[in-house]
Amino acid sequence: MRYVQIDTQSDPMSNSFPTTEKQKDLSRLLVKELKDMGIKDAELDEHGYVYATIPANTDKKVPVICFCSHVDTSSDSSGTGVKPIVHRQYDGGDIALPDDETVVISAKEHPYLASKKGDDIITASGTTLLGADDKAGVAEIMDAANFLITHPEIKHGAIRILFTPDEEVGRGVEKVNMKKLAAQFGYTMDGGELGSLEDENFSADGAKITIHGISAHPGAAKDKLISAIKIAGEIVDGLPKDSLSPETTEDRDGFIHPVRISGTVEKAEIDFIIRDFETSSLEAHETYLRRIMEKVLDRYRGAKASLKITEQYRNMKEVLVDYPQVTANAAEAIRRAGVQPLKMSIRGGTDGSRLSFMGLPCPNIFTGEMALHSKHEYVSIQDMQKAVQTIVYLAQVWEERS
Repeated sequence: MRYVQIDTQSDPMSNSFPTTEKQKDLSRLLVKELKDMGIKDAELDEHGYVYATIPANTDKKVPVICFCSHVDTSSDSSGTGVKPIVHRQYDGGDIALPDDETVVISAKEHPYLASKKGDDIITASGTTLLGADDKAGVAEIMDAANFLITHPEIKHGAIRILFTPDEEVGRGVEKVNMKKLAAQFGYTMDGGELGSLEDENFSADGAKITIHGISAHPGAAKDKLISAIKIAGEIVDGLPKDSLSPETTEDRDGFIHPVRISGTVEKAEIDFIIRDFETSSLEAHETYLRRIMEKVLDRYRGAKASLKITEQYRNMKEVLVDYPQVTANAAEAIRRAGVQPLKMSIRGGTDGSRLSFMGLPCPNIFTGEMALHSKHEYVSIQDMQKAVQTIVYLAQVWEERS
C-alpha cells in the first residue's frame, strides 16, 4: 500500500536512464527497508538499480539465485496520486471505484476477479492505475526477504535481490551490472494469475518507417506536393484487418503493431512493434511490412521511405531449455505453497527474457497482478501471500537439491 502511492511512472519518450528520476524515490525507500531488516549490502546505484544479498545459511554449495521485480509503472495510465483501496472479503460482483463513477471493474469482463470471491482485493480509486505491475512483485520479494532474515532455521543459499527501473519501456536491464549481481539463476516476480509460471515469451523487434515527401505551397501544389503524412496513413491502412494485429490474435499468434505515428508533409515516421514466439518468424513479418511500404511508395513517384529494424528481446525459452531445473524448481515451490503450477507463455516480455540472454536464465512467477496498465488494475492479497510462500519454498528447494 505504501509502494503504490509513490509515483514511479517511466517515460517511453525520454532518452535518460532511468527515464524518470522519480523512480528512485521508491528505490531509496526499498534500500532503507532492506537495511532495516539487517541486509547490510543493500545499495542503489546511479542508474536506479537496487542490489542486495540475503546471505547463505547452509554449508552446502548452492547456486546463487536472484529474485527481480521492477519499480516503474506504465505510461498508459496516470500513476500520480494513487489511492489504493482494500475491498475486504470481496463479494464476487462488480467493483465500482469511488473517484470516478464511470470506472467499474466488471466481474463479467474480468472472470479471474470473479473467481476471487472471499479474497481481499486491492484496487486504485478510479483516476489512476494501481501499480500492482510490478509493485506487487516488489512487495512480495520484500516480504519474503524479511521472512527469511527472521527465520534462520530455513536453510538456503545466497539470494540476490534486484529491483530495476524502466521495465515498462523495454530498458529495464539495459545497465544491470551482471558481475556485481553475481547470480547463476533468476526469477522475475512479474506474472499474473495464481500459480502461473512462464518460461517463454515473445521474441520482439522494433521497426521504424521514415517517409520523405515533397513539400509545396498548397495553393500551387498541383503535381508537386507529395504528402508523407498520407503515405504513412496508407501504409498503416495496408496492414491486414483480420489478422497479424494484437486485436485479432491470441495464444501463439504473432503480430505487427503500429504504436506511434508523427510527422509533417515533408517527413513522417511510423513506429511498430513486431512480435512472435518463433524468432525466425520475425523476419517474415518484417518482409511483409517492407512489401506494404514499397507497394504504397510505388504510387508516389518522387517520395522515399526506409525501414529500420531494431532487435528488442528474444524468447527466453531458447535459453531455459538448457536449464530445466530452473523451471522445475519453481514448479515444485508453487506446489509446496499449495497451488497448482500453470505453465504459460507471455504475450510480451519481462526483464527475465533479456536477463536470460545476458547469462541469467530467468523464468517469470505469478504475483497476482491483473488488468495491467489500466484503471481496472487489481490484485488479491491472498494471491500475493502465496507468491511470498513460493519465494521462500523456492529458496529451500534449491538448497535441498544442491
